[in-house]
Amino acid sequence: MNLVFTNISHELLTPLTVISASIEKLREQEPKFTKDYALMELNVERMTRLLQQILETTKSQAGELKLRVSQGDVMEYIRQTALCIEPLMYKKGLNFTIQCDPKSMMGWIDTDKIDKIIYNLLSNAAKFTETKGIVSLKVWTNKNFNQITIQVSDNGIGIPAGRIKGLFQRYYDGDYRWMQVNGTGLGLALTRELVYLHNGTIDCKSEEGKGTVFTVTIPISKEVYTPAQIDEQHAFDPTKPRKTIIDIRALELVPEQQIVPTTYGDQEGLYNILLVEDNEELLMLMKTLLCNKYNIRTATNGRQALEIIQKQDLDMIVSDVTMPEMDGNELTRQIKTNEEWNHLPVILISAKTSEEARKESMLIGADDFITKPFRLGDLELRINNIIENRKRIIREYATNEAENKDRPLTADELFLQRAHECVMNHLSDSEFDRDTFAAEMGASGSTLYNKLRALTGMNISNFIRYARMKEAKRLAESQPDIRVSDLAYMVGFKDPKYFATCFKKDFGIQPSELISKAQEKSANH
Repeated sequence: MNLVFTNISHELLTPLTVISASIEKLREQEPKFTKDYALMELNVERMTRLLQQILETTKSQAGELKLRVSQGDVMEYIRQTALCIEPLMYKKGLNFTIQCDPKSMMGWIDTDKIDKIIYNLLSNAAKFTETKGIVSLKVWTNKNFNQITIQVSDNGIGIPAGRIKGLFQRYYDGDYRWMQVNGTGLGLALTRELVYLHNGTIDCKSEEGKGTVFTVTIPISKEVYTPAQIDEQHAFDPTKPRKTIIDIRALELVPEQQIVPTTYGDQEGLYNILLVEDNEELLMLMKTLLCNKYNIRTATNGRQALEIIQKQDLDMIVSDVTMPEMDGNELTRQIKTNEEWNHLPVILISAKTSEEARKESMLIGADDFITKPFRLGDLELRINNIIENRKRIIREYATNEAENKDRPLTADELFLQRAHECVMNHLSDSEFDRDTFAAEMGASGSTLYNKLRALTGMNISNFIRYARMKEAKRLAESQPDIRVSDLAYMVGFKDPKYFATCFKKDFGIQPSELISKAQEKSANH
C-alpha cells in the first residue's frame, strides 16, 4: 500500500507542474489577472505540500525516513523559515511575531525536517485562529547551548481536553469539520514523527476558547547523532529555507510580471535545447513557452533523445528523470560518458524531492536539478545561468588567449589552438565550411560543434568568423597600406562591403578608419 501511495503521489506532481506552467503562460499573455494567478498558485502549492506529506508519511511507515544533520546558524535559519510563512498570517489578518533568543547560534539540524515541523505547527495555528488573532513563534536555548526549544502559541479556539489525546494520530480529524477548514489528519502526526526522528520531544497544552501552545525540544549538538546522520561537507545556508514551505503570498503585494523576450546566442540562430519529457501535455507546454527564446527539439524518452543528440547540433538538454525505456539519469550517464557529447549541459527535472535523489543525479553528471512542480521562470533562470556561463567563457577565451602561450596548455586549450591553426591555414578560402573544418580536425560535424560550443560558446561558423575577423584587425594594424577590399579577400570574404559591416559590428570601427589610424601612427614614427 505504501508503494501505491508513493507512486500515485509522484504521478500527481507532474500534472501539477503542467498547471503551474499554464499559470505562467497565462500571466505572460494576460498579466492583468494577477490576483487570480496568485490564487491558482496558492492551490498548486497546497496540493504539492499535501502530496509531499503523503510521501513523508509513507516513508515513515516503511521506516525509510532518514535524518541528515548539518551545521549552521540554527536561530537565523528558523527565523528565515518562519518569515516564509508570514504571508499566510497576513492573508488571514493575524498578528504574527517571531522571537529568537539568542538571535544567532550555531548548531546541527536537519533543515528539511525543521522546515516541515515549523510549517505544520504555524499553519495549524493560523488555521484555528480567527482574524485579528495572535500567533507567535519563540525559540530559545538551554544553559549548555546544546538544545533548542521551539514554541508555537495562538489565542485561537483551543482544543477540548478530550481531543488532545488523539491529536498526534494519523488521519485524526480534530475540529476540521466544525471549523470548515481543510485538513487531512497527517500534519501533526508527521510533525511528531519528524520531531522523534530528530531525537526531540513535542508537547501540547490547550484551553478551549483561549488558545493552544505546542512546545518542541530538539538537540542541536553533533554528539547526539550517529556518523551516518552527520553531513560534515555541507553547512546549511540560514538565508535559504526550502521554498516548499511557502504557503501563500499576500495577493495585494503580488507584482505584475512583465516577461521581455530575449534572444540568446549569435545572429545566426538561437540556442538549441532538447526537451525530454514523457508527459506530452507538459512537453508541449514547455515547448510553447520556450520556443520564442530558443530553438526547441523534443523527445518523449531517453532513447529518442539519444537519437536526436546523434543527428542534430544541440546546446543543452532539459530532461525529466522518470521516463519509460530510458530514464533521465541513464540519459545523463550516456551523455557524460561519451566524448562527443560530454560537454552538453544537462538539467534534470524530478518529482522526487529528497536530497538523495538530487545527489544521485548530480553525481551522474547533471549540471542542475529541479523538483516538480516547478515554475517556468525557475527553469528559464537555470537555462539562462548556463548561457551566461557560456558567454563568460567566450570573454575569458578572448582575453586569455595570449596568456595561454606562456604556460603548458590543457587538452581543451590544445584542441582550440589546433582549431585556430586549421582556420588560419584556410584563411583566404571563402569556401572553407563546417564539413571541411570537421574533416581536417578528424571529428564529426556534431563533435566539433559540441566541443567549440562548450569551450568557446560559439558555433562552427562563428568560430571561423571570429578567427578571421581577429586576423583582419591584426593585418589592418600591422599593414597600413593595405586596401579594404584586399583585406576582405585575404580573410575569406567575397564581398568587401559585407566584410566592412561585420568589422564595424565586431570592433565598433570601420576597417578604413582603423587603417587610417595605423597610417597616422606609422607616419608619426
